Amino acid sequence: MGNSFGDQFLKAGLVDKSRLEKAKKSKRRQQKLKQKQKVEVVDETAVAAEAARKAAAEAAERDRELNRQRKAAAERRATQAQVRQLVEQNRLTDAEGDVVYNFQDGTLVKRLHVTETVRDRLAHGQLAIVRFDAGYALVPAGVAEKIGQRDAACLVSPAGNRPQEDADDPYAAYQVPDDLMW
Repeated sequence: MGNSFGDQFLKAGLVDKSRLEKAKKSKRRQQKLKQKQKVEVVDETAVAAEAARKAAAEAAERDRELNRQRKAAAERRATQAQVRQLVEQNRLTDAEGDVVYNFQDGTLVKRLHVTETVRDRLAHGQLAIVRFDAGYALVPAGVAEKIGQRDAACLVSPAGNRPQEDADDPYAAYQVPDDLMW
């Protein structure tokens, strides 16, 4: 019973010896390939599992970054809404007049037409100019501080924004008015 089918076919004369050897070689090759494929399949599954783990970690990191960006955008919108509400509730509506008040917005010099009393209040730091919608609004100094805490970029001319006086200024005794009309 120890005889294989190949040996039995050889004894029966159905195949010759060279064909039998060829069949054995072919069978051995297939078994070796099968073993290699199993090893490679095992490696492929490990590689696939590692790739899946990396992809999941990258996706989680990307999700965290997106959530952080969404949260930051929501905070920005909330801050802008607070600033808008502060300006709408506290802006001076009866400030338009005949007197021109020049102020600096970045590197540009802008103009507002205000009343005489509003110009005096601006010059003394009781009012501040803030960016609002496409223009500017005048708000009291206390409100300007609150706006500055929330969004300093909205402040154009902060209240009390006076140049520092030099200790050894030879002209310190002479008051220079900043509201001259030419």
